[in-house]
Amino acid sequence: MQSCGRVFCPILARAEAILKVGRRISKDNFVGSSPTVFIGHNFYPKLYVGILSPPEHRDDAWIYDAPHCWVEQNLTIPTILDYRSSLINSRFRADIKGKNRFLDISREVGMASKPVDIEIELKEKPKFRLKTDAYLAPTGPNARLKKAKLVENPRVDSRIEKVVSDIDLVANQALVYLYKHGFNENFLTKLLSTGNLGIKANRKLVPTRWSITATDDSISKYLLGKVRDYDFCGYEAYFGGHLGNYFIVLFFPDVWSYELFEMYSPGAEWNLSNQYKYMTDYESYYGRKGYAENCGGGYYAARFAVLEKLFRKKRQASVLVFRFITGEYAVPLGVWVVREAVRKTLRNKPIEFSSEDLMLQYARKLVKKKFDYKLDILLRRSVILKKSKNQMRLRDFLG
Repeated sequence: MQSCGRVFCPILARAEAILKVGRRISKDNFVGSSPTVFIGHNFYPKLYVGILSPPEHRDDAWIYDAPHCWVEQNLTIPTILDYRSSLINSRFRADIKGKNRFLDISREVGMASKPVDIEIELKEKPKFRLKTDAYLAPTGPNARLKKAKLVENPRVDSRIEKVVSDIDLVANQALVYLYKHGFNENFLTKLLSTGNLGIKANRKLVPTRWSITATDDSISKYLLGKVRDYDFCGYEAYFGGHLGNYFIVLFFPDVWSYELFEMYSPGAEWNLSNQYKYMTDYESYYGRKGYAENCGGGYYAARFAVLEKLFRKKRQASVLVFRFITGEYAVPLGVWVVREAVRKTLRNKPIEFSSEDLMLQYARKLVKKKFDYKLDILLRRSVILKKSKNQMRLRDFLG
C-alpha cells in the first residue's frame, strides 16, 4: 500500500495508461471503431463534441464503453483506465441545435447497436492525456477533427428507429419505452446526449454528464410510479460493493422515502485528510423539488438501482443508503460505479430483522468492523430515522 493510504498510486496509473496509448498512436488519420460519443458541458451552448474510437478497427470495440460488462468480468481500475485511455476523442465545436456532417455522424454513432467504423482525419496528432471525473467515464487523448466519413452503414435497432423518427414523442417517454424493451441506461444516455430524442423542435445536444443524470432520473420516476402502489417490505439489510465503493442499504417497512450518505474515508479520492468526510441528500414520498447538490449524480444513480430492486420485488420501502468510498477507489471512473455497485449489493441475499432497532444494531457493528467508524454519527443526522420516531405513519391511519 502507498504511504498516502491508497491501494495503488493514481498518478502512476494515469501515467501508465497514457504511455500505453502513446505507443499505439503515430499518425493523425486512421479508421477506428467508434462505440460512443462524448458531449462536453463547457462553453454552453457552443459545446465540444467528441467521436470516441480506438485508432484502429476492433471487433471488440464495444467493451471500451460497457460498464455492465466491466462489472460482470470484475475488471480492475487499471484495466478500465487502459480501455478508456485507448479511445481517441476526435472533437469539434457545435451549437446545441446546430446541423453539420460531423453532427450527423455523431447522431448515427449514438443510435448504433454496435461500434461504427469511421475514417478519421485530425488537424494534429492527439495530445496524450487521461481525464477522470466523478460523473463521467475517463476520456483519453484528444485532437481537433478535420474530416470524418462513415466506412459502413450503422446497425440500428427497429425500436430505436421508431422513437427517433417519432418527432412528437417527448424524451422522457422515449427513454422509458426503450428501457422497458431492454436497452440499458448507458446506451440511453448516448442516445439522449446526441440529440436523437424528443419533440422535433426541442431536440438538441445534451452534455454527457447531464444526460447521465437525466436518464437515471427519468427511469427512476417511472419505476417509482409503480413502487408507490406496492405493499411494504420487511426490515432488510444489504451489504456489498465494487471497486472500493461499499454500500449498506437498509429497507424499512414504510412509504417511499430515500436518503443517501456518502462517506469519504481517509486516503480516498477527494479526501486526503486523516478524517472521514461525508455528504448527504434526502427525498420524501413526494420526491425532490431541486437537484441533489451534495451527492450529485451518485444520488440519482443509487436511487435508480434501489428502485429497480423494489420494482422486481413488487415491494415499497423507506430506504437508507450508506456509501463508503475507500482508498481502493483511487481514481474516479464515473457515476456508473455507484449504480453498478448498488446493483451488485442488492443482488446479495439480505439479512432480515424483526425490528428497526435490531437492524440498526447490525449496521453499527458492520460499519465498526469494516471501516472502524461509529455509524451513530450519521444515524443522528438521518431524516428518515427522525421521521420514523416522530411522525405517525400512513399505515397507522389505515390500521
